[in-house]
Amino acid sequence: MISVNNVGLRYGSQKLFEDVNLVFTPGNCYGVIGANGAGKSTFLKILSGDLEPNTGEVSIAAKTRMSVLKQDHFAYDEFPVIQTVIMGNKRLYDIMKEKDALYMKEDFNDEDGIKAAELEAEFAEMDGWSAEAEASSLLQGLGITTDLHEKTVSELDGNEKVKVLLAQSLFGKPGILLLDEPTNHLDVKSIRWLQEFLGDFEGTVIVVSHDRHFLNEVCTHMVDIDFGKIKMFVGNYDFWYESSQLAQQLMKDQNKKKEEKIKDLQNFIARFSANASKSKQATSRKKLLEKITLDDIEPSNRRYPFVGFNMEREVGNEILTVEELSKTIDGVKVLDNISFRVNKDDKIAFIGNEIGITTLFKVLTGELEPDSGAYKWGQTITKSYFPKDNSHYFNGVKLSLVDWLRQYSEEQSEIYLRGFLGRMLFSGDEALKEASVLSGGEKVRCMLSKMMLTNANVLILDQPTNHLDLESITSVNDGLINFKSNILFASHDHKFIDTIANRIIDIKDDGSFVDRSVTYEEYIEKYL
Repeated sequence: MISVNNVGLRYGSQKLFEDVNLVFTPGNCYGVIGANGAGKSTFLKILSGDLEPNTGEVSIAAKTRMSVLKQDHFAYDEFPVIQTVIMGNKRLYDIMKEKDALYMKEDFNDEDGIKAAELEAEFAEMDGWSAEAEASSLLQGLGITTDLHEKTVSELDGNEKVKVLLAQSLFGKPGILLLDEPTNHLDVKSIRWLQEFLGDFEGTVIVVSHDRHFLNEVCTHMVDIDFGKIKMFVGNYDFWYESSQLAQQLMKDQNKKKEEKIKDLQNFIARFSANASKSKQATSRKKLLEKITLDDIEPSNRRYPFVGFNMEREVGNEILTVEELSKTIDGVKVLDNISFRVNKDDKIAFIGNEIGITTLFKVLTGELEPDSGAYKWGQTITKSYFPKDNSHYFNGVKLSLVDWLRQYSEEQSEIYLRGFLGRMLFSGDEALKEASVLSGGEKVRCMLSKMMLTNANVLILDQPTNHLDLESITSVNDGLINFKSNILFASHDHKFIDTIANRIIDIKDDGSFVDRSVTYEEYIEKYL
């Protein structure tokens, strides 16, 4: 158990949060959410003891071991993979090293024998004889095959290192688990394995993630950092989001159909309670939800950007035909005889090899030439493209956001452009910021604004959810669901893909592809 008592943190005159009083208990998983810069990772550092708050304290139950997902991917480069995982339980690892050092002594004496016996007893009590088997099982669950276990961490690629550090944090049955963006760089199978692991985990889990599907699958509570306060709510992300939206609407309509809104909320609580029943944690969540009253639900103060795409004309019968397209990048074939035809109403998610997908999008938008094959856009088609790397639109650009957006707008008036930027959360002086100094998330919102101005009838988006907070991801998600024409897109966000796409094209590592007219969930169940 972790108790947070009267915790507050300031940086100079800036208040991050204050008067935080929370209790985190075993058997529950807490998802920490908040806008970019709200202090999610900072709050985890306070919980882990890596950062001292200005006021208050964090207390942990006696003899409870805390494990934290490390972020330094180079810290263990010199160590073997299996050993790095066992380091997740520092005391166990220290005992193993101390034992080995004792037994290697040439002048092993009676005192050493007594010490060795004490270490062996503690080692057995900590289930040390199963350590390598447990570490191996964790690694294999995350897709790190046994042939890699004795290699040094430096021999692995970046994604494999992420998995090793995650296995390290999960090792040894910690009582408290702190995970900051644990699904980053994980493939679908590894994420599903992690969801099952956390569903059976008996300790306390506190996790920061931008993956709404992951939060929905594992969380029993949401911890919301908003406007300097940190509040805890029962339920997963969807429950928090939808109930807060209903509560907000109820506040706006206090004198209109109030009883009807209250009934909507009550029905909503009952519906979510009925659905939470497929795992041990979900069963626990169901019991908690059944106890919720209307007084427990509060409206969110969050601001959501407006994302909406319109088109000047509908697409004709001919949209896009791709025939035997191939491309080699740096000596590696990333596209190998790719062929497909885009039909009316297709919203196609491209998954798999990211280099191959980005290359395909660059070919289709004319940025690259294919090595062989051809593609043809229909005559009625107007395209708008969101590239994965948008840096050349902003680096060294001395324009204000109003003038930056004016470059791409037929309507040149400042009132119109400021109104447009305001809907994307750039209001007042924010609209006069220089384009070159924007954060990653702000650049994404500007690129989306640029796309919306085009009124194109085909959208191509390469990882549009990168750098965005949950509020902006939700807005982009809704905007693309509501778009009435064709979309070709790539994303790591499970819910984003599943709620938008009606067709999946999987680009494999060898450049080949699989094309299926199914939802993302159906594709995972049948083909992965």
